[in-house]
Amino acid sequence: MPGAATTAVVGSRRGTQHAEGPATIIAIGTANPANIVPQDEFADYYFGLTKSEHLTELKDKIKRICQKSGIEKRYNHPYEEIITAHPEIIDKHMPSLEARVDIVASEVPKLAESAARKAIAEWGRPATDITHLIFSTYSGCCAPSADLQLASLLGLRPTVSRTILNLHGCSGGARALQLAKELVENNRGARILVALSKLTLICFSAPDESKIVGHGLFGDGAGAIIVGAGPLADGERPLFEMVAASQTTIPGTENALGMQATSSGIDFHISIQLPTLIRDNIQQSLLHSFCSVGNTDPKWNDLFWAVHPGGRMILDNIEGELQLQPWKLAASRQVLREYGNMSGATIAFVLDELRQCREKEKQEPEQPEWGVMLAFGPGITIETMILRNPLPHGLMEN
Repeated sequence: MPGAATTAVVGSRRGTQHAEGPATIIAIGTANPANIVPQDEFADYYFGLTKSEHLTELKDKIKRICQKSGIEKRYNHPYEEIITAHPEIIDKHMPSLEARVDIVASEVPKLAESAARKAIAEWGRPATDITHLIFSTYSGCCAPSADLQLASLLGLRPTVSRTILNLHGCSGGARALQLAKELVENNRGARILVALSKLTLICFSAPDESKIVGHGLFGDGAGAIIVGAGPLADGERPLFEMVAASQTTIPGTENALGMQATSSGIDFHISIQLPTLIRDNIQQSLLHSFCSVGNTDPKWNDLFWAVHPGGRMILDNIEGELQLQPWKLAASRQVLREYGNMSGATIAFVLDELRQCREKEKQEPEQPEWGVMLAFGPGITIETMILRNPLPHGLMEN
């Protein structure tokens, strides 16, 4: 049985384990595969790659999707080499899950490593100072998983606390950030690496009517975000304060957006009603989040916005429903244009775009103090986080 001395130590630790300040994002890194596919060439590339040129109606449909997508280019793992070695990937009558998992098991953590090294370099401290790792992906189906491989690639300590989040889809990045916020605020001195990595190979398939929208939107990418809380060390600079987070599930939408592991990879489905469902529920979800911090009448145009760009229609619907000024979603539209929808990793790109724009415009004194991050995933789940500019109402630091 523990003695009095042990009890005293435990009691003392409980009294000092909380951070002094709020959770903050202190570094961001992003990465993509080298292979670029221009959006206006995607239909020819995709139908040629899958030997599906005879499906003319489907090809015309995906061309229309690409033209209206708001995307100029996407990054993809080089499919040509993979399909040459594994032709079963484009044959829906042959099992291919094992081959896909073997490939992504090594490539997903490698892509995450590229993003993480950028974030760690910006942070300015050694990787061994990372205390927690949260890895979110839907591209892996094995254990040990990508979290352990990334920890090894980066040389993290054997005592690093690892968590893997799988199949959260486009909301995976926001879910990981909420978990990081809660961990860092309850573990004094913690520094958390949030790694988000996604390769579409796990769900790549020959053209199919039910999957054609996703194939027209999704690209590959990885993001890495380092989260810490006060007191911050010398050289650590808060980019965004993470004030409050919440999750809302829209009732009755379980079948509107989802993923399922099959013998032919991860099968995903996206309802055409998704943008409408988000539009009809976004305002109430936001009001619930802001009420939790005592703001019962938020002015949407007084905020900065980090919205997961699931597609142009989703952004258009949010902008219209909240009557946002056109430039409020500029960061999300820029990321969609340059990278497409990279599922859960995309939110790291949006946050990075926001902070880069803010730093370019640091001579502007009228920068919003408060902001909001939004992401949408299976459920339909709306992830919301209230953010704060750590240096409001003044010039940004050099």
